[in-house]
Amino acid sequence: MVKKEYQIIAKNYDLAGRTSSDIKRRLKAEETPLTLMKRVCAASYEAEINVVIHSVGGYATYEEDDEKIILEFHDDGPGIADIHLAMTEGYSTATEVDHMNGFGAGMGLSNIKRSADLMDITSDQFGTHLKLTFFKRGRNHEHQ
Repeated sequence: MVKKEYQIIAKNYDLAGRTSSDIKRRLKAEETPLTLMKRVCAASYEAEINVVIHSVGGYATYEEDDEKIILEFHDDGPGIADIHLAMTEGYSTATEVDHMNGFGAGMGLSNIKRSADLMDITSDQFGTHLKLTFFKRGRNHEHQ
């Protein structure tokens, strides 16, 4: 089993994507099937950017075994007031600064849900926890 943790810094647009890039390098080195790699990387990037633009910071974990890849994203708040509304394509609470940096189109959570085999999200005023599971064999992607 492989496990790695990454720090994600709020409002640091220069480092946004660093976690996802490292995960992509790891998956490429392991010769992960392209369709699975694309799904994991797309979801990882969207989730990482959400932490950067919508929270006061947090961290991500990457865990992999023979059957699955699990990504978890934790932030320290302020949380998502209405998860159902936040899942609506085009809905965003991004600021003008976020938009000027190319983020905040309101597609993050819906893109994440489409990419992952399983998605679990919880949120309160103390933060948001997002758990994503990608099965190495099974639905939505080619078999190894």
